[in-house]
Amino acid sequence: MTSAFDSIDPPQMALIDKCVHCGFCLPSCPTYMLWGEEMDSPRGRIYLMKAAIEGRTTITDSFVRHFDACLGCMACVTACPSGVQYGPLVERTRAQIERVHTRALPDRLFRAGLFSLVPYPNRLRVLLAPLVLLGGALRAFGRSRLSAWLPARVRAVMTLAPRVTWASLVGGVAERTPAVGVARLKVGLLTGCVQRLVFPKVNDATVEVLSAEGCDVIAPSQQGCCGALPLHAGRLEEARGFARRLIEVFEKTGVDRIAVNAAGCGSSMKEYGELLAGDPAWAARAHAFSARVRDVSEVLAELGEPRAPRHPIQGTVAYHDACHLAHAQGVRSQPRDLLRTIPGLDVVSPAEPEVCCGSAGIYNLVQPETAGELGSRKVGHLSALRPDFVATGNPGCMIQIAAAAARQGLEWPVLHPIEILAASIRGQVGAGQFENNHQAHRARRAEKAVRLGDFGDLGGSSKRPD
Repeated sequence: MTSAFDSIDPPQMALIDKCVHCGFCLPSCPTYMLWGEEMDSPRGRIYLMKAAIEGRTTITDSFVRHFDACLGCMACVTACPSGVQYGPLVERTRAQIERVHTRALPDRLFRAGLFSLVPYPNRLRVLLAPLVLLGGALRAFGRSRLSAWLPARVRAVMTLAPRVTWASLVGGVAERTPAVGVARLKVGLLTGCVQRLVFPKVNDATVEVLSAEGCDVIAPSQQGCCGALPLHAGRLEEARGFARRLIEVFEKTGVDRIAVNAAGCGSSMKEYGELLAGDPAWAARAHAFSARVRDVSEVLAELGEPRAPRHPIQGTVAYHDACHLAHAQGVRSQPRDLLRTIPGLDVVSPAEPEVCCGSAGIYNLVQPETAGELGSRKVGHLSALRPDFVATGNPGCMIQIAAAAARQGLEWPVLHPIEILAASIRGQVGAGQFENNHQAHRARRAEKAVRLGDFGDLGGSSKRPD
């Protein structure tokens, strides 16, 4: 029988056959946890891949829905005793879907808009500029009952609209920052797309901490997107183009390590060797590049004994494991260990730490109902800890958790661990000094002033969305 997949980057049968259908992945999978549907589990999706390769199924709307519903969180990779590499399988299946399947026109247009804007910082800057003045009103309206007539994706865009300032949109880090004292390492910094515009304080804190710990920091101004969003959505050629350009930029710097403070970006950059394995001109360069990529917490752990003194911060921080940090990169202890170097700080973890918050790249925009339910579930577990603030190592998680908390009337600052560490090194003591990024409390007051109705929730149903 004829395969439903074409010959370009199909999922590899050798990887598929590693799955023994034991079921250990089932309780770790967010969509199976919500719906109990076999085809919405990693095991079920792998079965569908094999059926497509063997010609026993075609790429129908139903087939596509099961893969669109996957968050790509890689919790199944952590749970799998057989070492199934689910990431490359789902990425290549999604690439087949994007080439072979014709989506409905509204879906095509929505996705095309996202991928023509988000990975391009200059375009994204223009898109975000109106949020400086209108962001609070937009978020409030998106959570009001009056927005119920809007499509779910439009409401998701409104409620997830990040808080930005003019300073965040036009600022940036210095291209070169010397180490304090004798240099221990030369470190390149990925400034990111969303990170540099929405959470510039994360980049500032990253440079500050690395410099204080004896690193010469290089942040090339020519760098662009790492390709994480298109890679995880199956747009492989776009991802390869971004990867080649980023490799070329950082090759010129001669850095020892490339530090990343966004989990999804770090995960993708560590996969460049696999992504470009079929390109003879780039395969070796991609492997060499990926070998130098580290999450910023890994870089600091590698340096060993801290050089910069830590001042006390009295408070409780709830640390949320970003999926592409914990599951895809296996980085769990390092961020917690860094936070525990701060005197007075109590570091706690929520229940179900392995379960995704619902951000998952563009997932909370294209699958808003499911993302909303997972966000509410995550915030419920975080709230049970009564934290002074929440920390996580990915900008998407920061946006998702803050939005889900706002729907429940909670007002924690949601920060990157490196921001908390930088505040400790500077001597800014006390959990109360964290007003969240970009004066979030002021923004919340503005939202309350323009609120047009009671807050509703995007999620809350355990039924699989149609």
